[in-house]
Amino acid sequence: METPGLKLSVAVLYTITVLISTMVSGTAGTESGLPMKPAIRFNRPTKKRLQYAKQLGAESVIVHPYKLPYLPDDELPLSTEEEWSFEELVHLRNKVEDAGLELGAIENIPMNLYEAVMLGREGRHDQLESIKRIVRNMGRAGIPVLGYHWMPSGVWRTSLTRPVRGGAEATAFRFEDVEDAPLSHDREYDEAELWDNYQYFLEEVLPVAEDAGVKLCLHPDDPPVENIAGIPRLFRNFENFERAMEIVPSENHGLEFCLGTWSEMYIDRSLVDVIRHFGQRDKIFYVHFRDVEGTTSDFQEVFLDQGNYDEYDVLSALHDARFDGMVIPDHVPTMVDEPKWRPTGRAYTIGYIKGMLKALDSAPEGRDS
Repeated sequence: METPGLKLSVAVLYTITVLISTMVSGTAGTESGLPMKPAIRFNRPTKKRLQYAKQLGAESVIVHPYKLPYLPDDELPLSTEEEWSFEELVHLRNKVEDAGLELGAIENIPMNLYEAVMLGREGRHDQLESIKRIVRNMGRAGIPVLGYHWMPSGVWRTSLTRPVRGGAEATAFRFEDVEDAPLSHDREYDEAELWDNYQYFLEEVLPVAEDAGVKLCLHPDDPPVENIAGIPRLFRNFENFERAMEIVPSENHGLEFCLGTWSEMYIDRSLVDVIRHFGQRDKIFYVHFRDVEGTTSDFQEVFLDQGNYDEYDVLSALHDARFDGMVIPDHVPTMVDEPKWRPTGRAYTIGYIKGMLKALDSAPEGRDS
């Protein structure tokens, strides 16, 4: 039996798409002819969820194969304890393709499979060899993208139930709540250590990714503060991302461009300028389309039309930079009476993105470029 949340999610999509398209361009338009691909992420791509994604008009699926408080699931498609075999990766890709969708990426390696690599601890060489085998297996299985992060202490939030519009609940972060957090690991680490470990990781893994035909995508630190629980957070500003892209140059290395995390950052340039900079260098591989109110030390996630940046300007900048990858809802508020995987909030966001794409395609500059 379908859940009420699922029925509402699908029903709301068409209305949102047509409304936004009409408001921005004055025409309802047709299916977007732009190269950006609406996509959706699941921890657990069940048959029903894949059908839901297809009904929303998503073209691709990203799988996030481990559990987090704000991405809850009881069963996961890939092991979180052992490296992923070629066979299970082929099965996962075929499951998605059998539903008429593309498996566009696997997002994030479970922390326990490369924590020693990030921290330069005993066992890192064995973990590096395991990551290399995972990358080779992904290439052989026809899965083109692996998203990763460099956050040994993980993603932090100080609330999972902050009220937003209409009583929906969203995550939030306030730095003063974690300033006195205990050490998350055995000792305090410094930035130089983490940079050395990061460069070593890239030197070892990027040649394998190039041979395998797999792209590696770096996610920002979330939240992008300097340090939490004794662990520096490297990828918190524009300069450090430039360094990451240049330290071991490769066409197979780019950004998992999380708009929400960039919106959280204190940076001395506009988000549109950042998109132009990395987009013109072909370093944006796929996009998390979400936003927040507030910045680094105190923010909350919100609906896409409520946040810090102008969402249509951002999508236009991606188009101008010739970005042709996946655009996915990321974290979304939990709406009334919906299941814990938030199908209604995701449908709202997919509909909003599709409406903007249709409007952008209908605009003279969208058709002529």
